[in-house]
Amino acid sequence: MLELQWSLLADEMSTLDVPATDAKAAPSTSAFAEPGEGNATLISVATIAALLLAWAVVTNAGWVKPLFLPSPQAVWQQFIAYLTGQANDHSLLQHATASLLRVFSAFALAAVVGIPVGLGMGVSRVVRGIADPVLEFYRPLPPLAYLPLIIIWFGIDELPKVLLIFLSCLAPVALASRAGAKAATLEQIHAAASMGATRWQVVRHVIVPAALPDILVGLRIAIGFGWTTLVAAEMVAANLGLGQMVLNASNFLRTDIVVMGILVIGAVAFAFDLLMRAIERRLVPWKGRV
Repeated sequence: MLELQWSLLADEMSTLDVPATDAKAAPSTSAFAEPGEGNATLISVATIAALLLAWAVVTNAGWVKPLFLPSPQAVWQQFIAYLTGQANDHSLLQHATASLLRVFSAFALAAVVGIPVGLGMGVSRVVRGIADPVLEFYRPLPPLAYLPLIIIWFGIDELPKVLLIFLSCLAPVALASRAGAKAATLEQIHAAASMGATRWQVVRHVIVPAALPDILVGLRIAIGFGWTTLVAAEMVAANLGLGQMVLNASNFLRTDIVVMGILVIGAVAFAFDLLMRAIERRLVPWKGRV
C-alpha cells in the first residue's frame, strides 16, 4: 500500500511543469568578478571631453568674464607662447625643468629617508618611539606655517625650497611604510625564522615585500603633496618654476597664464601618477588578488 502511494505521488510530480534549473542561466549579481574591476579609460576620456566642452561653451557664450575664467583658446595661446619662448618671460621648458628638479629631488630624498624610517617604526619600538612624535607633530602643520623659519635657518637659495617639499613628502612615505610593515603575517615571519632566517633576512625577504604595496601608495600620495607644496616653496625668492610663473601672473591678473600653469602642473603630476601605477602593476601584481 505504501509503495502504491509513493508511485502515485511520483506520477503527479512528473506531470507538473517545473522548468529545469540551469546553473549557466542563473542571473549574475555583478558584471565583474571583483568590485570596481574593468577598464575605465573610455569613461575618463569622455569626462575630460565633457569638461572641456562645458568650459568652452561657458566662456565663449560670455556667461563668465575672462578675468575670472579665460577661454580654452586664450589658455592654449599662452601655452604655445610659453612653449615656443615667445612670451615676455622664461620659456615653459625652463620653468618646468626648475620645478621638476625641485620636486623630484625632494621626492627622492623623502623616499630614501622615509621608507627605512617607516619600516623601522613598524618593526622596532625604539625607532617608533623616536620618530613617531616628530612625524605626528609636524605632519598636520601646513607648509606655510614653518616656511618663515626655514628661510631664517637656510636662506633663500634652492635648499629651503627643496627642504619644504621634502618635509611635505616625508610623512606620507614614512606612515605608509609603517603600515605596510604590519602586512606581513606572523605565520610568514615564523616560517622564515624556522628555516633559519636572521632578523635582517626576515625584514628583507618577508616584511619588505609585504609592505611594498603600501609603500607605493605612500609614494603616490607623497608626490601629490610635493606638487601641492611647490607653489609655496617657489614663493621663496624664486625667478624660475611653474609655481613662480603662476604667482607672478596672478599679480598682474593674467588669469589665462594662471590657468595654463595650473593645467601644466596637474598634467605633469597626473603623468607621474600614471607612471607610478604602471610600476605598481609591475612590482606588485598580486595586489588585490590574495
